[in-house]
Amino acid sequence: MARFLITWHINPSEPWPTDPSKRLEMEEKNWAMLDGMMKKGEMEEWGIFPEVHSGYLIGKGEAVDALRNVSMFFPHIVCEVHEIIPYEKYKETLRAVRKAQIAAIKK
Repeated sequence: MARFLITWHINPSEPWPTDPSKRLEMEEKNWAMLDGMMKKGEMEEWGIFPEVHSGYLIGKGEAVDALRNVSMFFPHIVCEVHEIIPYEKYKETLRAVRKAQIAAIKK
């Protein structure tokens, strides 16, 4: 199962409601979607940066899960999705690549 770092920011070209009751209604819907992702195990962590216009989340699953989840918030929220390769997997992969390069050079 893959893990993803997803950074997000509010889309300035898709304004949120200015009426506080309508804005709260929209935020409640977003929170319900985030709670659902957490309950399904597709989100491990969510955070907002102090300027309140952007943040991050750590998700897990397949790429299509990440696509589906970020699409639920579009167009008001724009996301950038990065798959995370764990350190040990990175080290194992790069070690194998370097050994293959060395072997190819020796031929």
